[in-house]
Amino acid sequence: MRALDVFAGELPSFEPHTAPSDPEPLFVDWLFEAVDVGVREPHAMTLSTVDPEGNPDARVLILKNVDADGWQFAVHAASPKGRDLAAHGRAALTFYWPQLARQVRVRGPVTAEPAERSAADFLARSPEARAEALLGFQSRPLTDLAARDAATAASLERVEREPGLVTPEWTLYSLRAEQVEFWQGDQQRNHTRLQYARQGKVWAKQLLWP
Repeated sequence: MRALDVFAGELPSFEPHTAPSDPEPLFVDWLFEAVDVGVREPHAMTLSTVDPEGNPDARVLILKNVDADGWQFAVHAASPKGRDLAAHGRAALTFYWPQLARQVRVRGPVTAEPAERSAADFLARSPEARAEALLGFQSRPLTDLAARDAATAASLERVEREPGLVTPEWTLYSLRAEQVEFWQGDQQRNHTRLQYARQGKVWAKQLLWP
């Protein structure tokens, strides 16, 4: 493992004293820079939750939107991550763009959006994604791949017959960030870390040691 390259190539600079007063505009700037250098799925993030027994769990999802009101993602309420959020309504998000040696870490409480917004998000998904979600089997034991394929095909036929069909368990969530950290890697390990911490209606910025 030690022989593998880390932080290879030319890396961007980060001047934290020029960072905006709110974290969301900086995140959007970094996201577009990731797009420009060809990072695949730059809006992919690791969602970390805690289950009812206190065990941590993590998986990769897609960020749907970010604005001053929150960082939005969607899950099936009956899935493990949906159950985790119902038990402990807090989560962490982690973005990593290796070509830029950049991370963004977000933490805060999570709340469900109104049903109509969840439905709109569901209907914006591809037919195949809707078909899978309608099954409601995520993370359950599977007998064989043929059973999966047959169930998915039948569900897709249903989607095609009923294009407005929405599963009520599909839920759009918003994480209201309390902390957002921007991490710029450095080949000499002089990493630059800038943390935003919410203080009422404003953000306080703080540099962190690598």
